[in-house]
Amino acid sequence: MTQTPITETDLQAYVDEQLEPARRAEVDAWLHRHPTDAARVQDFQRQNEALRKLFDPMLEEPLPPQWALPKPRNRLAPNLMRMAAMLSALGVGVILGWFGRGGLLLQEPVTVADSTPPVTALAVADSGLAHRAAIAHAVYSPDIRRPVEIGADQESQLVAWLSNRLGIKLKPPSLGALGYELIGGRLLPGAAGPVAQFMYHDASGKRLTLYVSHEADTPSTTAFQFVKEGPISVFFWVDEDMGYAISAGTDKAELAQVALTVYKQLHQD
Repeated sequence: MTQTPITETDLQAYVDEQLEPARRAEVDAWLHRHPTDAARVQDFQRQNEALRKLFDPMLEEPLPPQWALPKPRNRLAPNLMRMAAMLSALGVGVILGWFGRGGLLLQEPVTVADSTPPVTALAVADSGLAHRAAIAHAVYSPDIRRPVEIGADQESQLVAWLSNRLGIKLKPPSLGALGYELIGGRLLPGAAGPVAQFMYHDASGKRLTLYVSHEADTPSTTAFQFVKEGPISVFFWVDEDMGYAISAGTDKAELAQVALTVYKQLHQD
């Protein structure tokens, strides 16, 4: 009997542990013979683990009061409640809804120094900038094999490539004075176009990422904002049509120094 070819759908289902035992055994054999696909599957598994670490704590939090389901008033209501319970069990409704519940886990304006950008009316908490930056950090910073697309040893190529894709001149800030060295960077999809991610590490191996977005619909400026996304701390701000977010598993004080250093370097003549 001819074996059904292994498809991308099979690989994704393998990662999500959704295959029947017989089909999973076939995929196991395929991965043993095809190291490139095996490496991709390992990447997907690492990304899933990073996302679980970021989102699992949210699943333990009590639901916001506005999510309380009303008492059933007709025969359709029990069905809707069962559907909501199913989505909750899958984590889909909880994760997506949590990000739409009106803010981040912890959000507060921060005045790092007099040179920080002034506050305006832009509701940056709703922009999703910090959300996307934290998720990108959670996905790529734990990756040992390939955390970046282009390494710091090819910095000029990295800068030219990302600058061309974002349509603006970019330069990764120098954070050596704070103990961080550039690892490299990568291009990521944003809400309305490509974004850049620069990754750094210190002597202990701790990683920090700078997320740069050139997709603001309405140019504006905001003060530094600090948020916590699970275990990840994020400082972010908007400067005209550019958005910046610095993410790391570190404390607020250290990340504030990094944010101020980055901001000052971006505004050097």
